[in-house]
Formats: sequence, C-alpha cells, structure tokens
Amino acid sequence: MTDQKKIHPFAAPKGVPDYVPPTSPMFQHIRDLFTATARTYGFQHIELPVFEETGLFARGVGESTDVVSKEMYTFADRGGRSVTLRPEGTAGVMRAVIEHNLDRGQLPVKLVYAGPFFRYERPQAGRYRQLQQVGVEAIGVDDPALDAEVIALADACYRAAGLKDYRLELTSLGDSNCRPEYRAKLQEFLFSLPLDEETRARAEINPLRVLDDKRPEVKEMTADAPLMLDYLDDACRSHFETVTGLLDDMGVSYVVNPRLVRGLDYYTKTCFEFVHDGLGAQSGIGGGGRYDGLMAQLGGQELSGIGFGIGIDRVLLAMEAEGIALDTAARVDVFGVPLGAEAKSAMALLVAELRRAGIAADMSFGDRGLKGAMKGADRSGATLALVLGEAELAAGEVVVKNMRTREQHSVPRAEAVGFIAAALGAAQDATQEGH
Repeated sequence: MTDQKKIHPFAAPKGVPDYVPPTSPMFQHIRDLFTATARTYGFQHIELPVFEETGLFARGVGESTDVVSKEMYTFADRGGRSVTLRPEGTAGVMRAVIEHNLDRGQLPVKLVYAGPFFRYERPQAGRYRQLQQVGVEAIGVDDPALDAEVIALADACYRAAGLKDYRLELTSLGDSNCRPEYRAKLQEFLFSLPLDEETRARAEINPLRVLDDKRPEVKEMTADAPLMLDYLDDACRSHFETVTGLLDDMGVSYVVNPRLVRGLDYYTKTCFEFVHDGLGAQSGIGGGGRYDGLMAQLGGQELSGIGFGIGIDRVLLAMEAEGIALDTAARVDVFGVPLGAEAKSAMALLVAELRRAGIAADMSFGDRGLKGAMKGADRSGATLALVLGEAELAAGEVVVKNMRTREQHSVPRAEAVGFIAAALGAAQDATQEGH
C-alpha cells in the first residue's frame, strides 16, 4: 500500500477572526441592532468598496498617521495601480458622496455602513487585522446640534446592547482659525523635549499625534503640554459649549478630556471616544468627530461632516466583561421530524409552507430515527417540534410538540400552519410574562 502524505488543513490568516455558530448570531445581532438604530435617526445605508485607490487614504486619512504609514494593506493590481484595503470608512464615504453628487441634494447627507476594515497591526484581544465596524457619517452641515445627535446615536447603540459600564470622553480640536497658534505653541513645547527621531518627525508633521503616543516615557514628558481647549477661539468655544449643553439636555453623560486625540488627521472641533475599562489596555469601543476640511481635501465642496465608527468586536468583549448574554441559541422556531420516506416528502412541503408564512423552520435530513431526530430538534433551539410518521399520514394529521412544556397535540394537516403560528405567539407571550 502506497504511503499517502497527510494534507494539512488551512487556517485563517493571523489576526483575521472567523465568526461561526454558536457565537456568530450574537455578532450578527449586534451589527444589525446598531444599523437599525441608525435608521431610526434618519441614516440610510451605503455599501462601500472593500478596496480603493491608495491615494484616497493617503490624502484623506493623513500621511503622518500610523494607519497610513504603518498599517495599510497596499498592493499593485494587475494593471499596476496602487490599491489599498480600506482601513477606515470616512474617506470612502466622502469619495462616494462627491462622486455621486449626494452633496447636491438635501443636507445633511446621513449614511450608515457596516463591514470589515483592514489594518496590519499586532493581533490581540479585540484588535484584529480584519476588524468589523458599524459607522455613520452626517455630511454637509456644520451644526453643533448635529454633533450632539451623532454622539447620542452612538450612546443609544451601546445602551441598546445593554452596556452600562462605559464612558464618553469629549473634547474640541479647534479649526483652521485657532489651531495654527496652538500648533506653534505645542511644537515649541515638544521640540524642547528629548524626543527620539521618529517622534520628532511626527511632531513636525502633526504635533497633536504626539499627545496620542501610548508609551509611558512619552506620556510623562508631555504631561504638561499645552492643551487645545485653552486656545479655542470664540466660535469654536461656542460650538463646543452648545454640543455639551445639548448632551446635558438629552441626558447623555460625558467627561471632558482635553488630552483626547483621535488617530486620524482629518478631525476638527468636536472629537469623542467611548471607553470601557473592562477591556484593559485596548479600552476604546468606538469614537469619531467632526471633519471640516476633508471634503475639499478630496476634491469636493467646502462642506463639513461628522461621524463615528463602532468596533463590533470590542462591543462583544465589553458585553462579555459585563456578563451580558443574548439568547441566540435558537436558530429556528420549528423543527420537523419525519419518519420514513413518504413522511419526509410531506414534511418538506409543510416546512416550505411555514417558511412562506414567515416562520423560521428546518427539518431532519438523512434516515434518522425518532430519538436521533429529536436530538436535532433540541439542538436547533426550536420552540416546536413537528412529528410526522405513517400513523399521522394515514390520519391526515401532524403532531406538534412544545419543546419547553413537553405538551403535544395532534393537529389536522390543513390547520397546521395556523395552529403553529398561534402556538408560537402564545409561547412568546409566556416568555415575555416570565421576564
């Protein structure tokens, strides 16, 4: 007998998670919950390309950011063009708004998106090379009331997921009128420090990014750095005070963090981050801000915008830290158990009718006996099991068994769909009363 080499199975790329049952329904639920919450605020869906021209991110995100300088997945396509897997959503949304003239209609343009984004960084809990986000962008109006609405929407998403132990950190990064003076003061301070060559180069390009450095020695050196909040002009100060006043009125709790710096260059004025201490060092679960000059920078009109991105992976970790579990065990409401070839054909027709009626249904396949098939019904999480054998076929009936109470009824086949729908409704009411 000839020896055969063992074929080793493939594994997912490092830092790229799979979402598989039984945990994938929770991922799907949170993603869909957040996009549905955004729709209640008037946001409409946009589907973005997974890759774009590299120049879009270099210009839109900022050459000095770690995202552009260290973390992008960039490659040449077959035509020799440089393309990049999207590292974030705002630049792509803005490109689409300009390209499709959405900014020529009613403003603000309010868009929500969801999907994978890609950054080459060291994988760790909640920080992946393929990360999953839900994001929104509201483009075309520079109004502090819109800032407050977008922040309140993010807060509503976390509350809808059941989270409580998070905090909202908030600041203002000023604008092109007041930031230059602050930038000069900050650079003067930074260049007086014994910075390493790479950090000094970063201070030349975007000194604010140095305040975002997580290294303890840099944090200690910059502890007394001048703060943007102390250099806001009257317009930016008024804008920020209006935002915080509206959040107070809406009951959205926050803390002002004058050292808050987001990791992307395009932010101006309102800037915010949601933090959950249950996640350890990687405590951010989402954030965003206003970006006044980004559209013009990408070749469009001089229009402002504000948005956020929420990391689904981080939210799931935060839910785990708070002990929040969703009931995602049930993949169907009804599970059919046919006994014999003739019963299998009849059950397939009944399951098809149930699905047309909007009832999630599945059935046992293969030649399994009653005991094995009922184990399948248990594993499906179904509320009701349907049993159909020779005796039921002869009588023109189907047995409907409640998997929670173990009660069962023989129901005429012609009345089965209506009976099942009513039984599911009663079971749902009983569950809600129990809570």
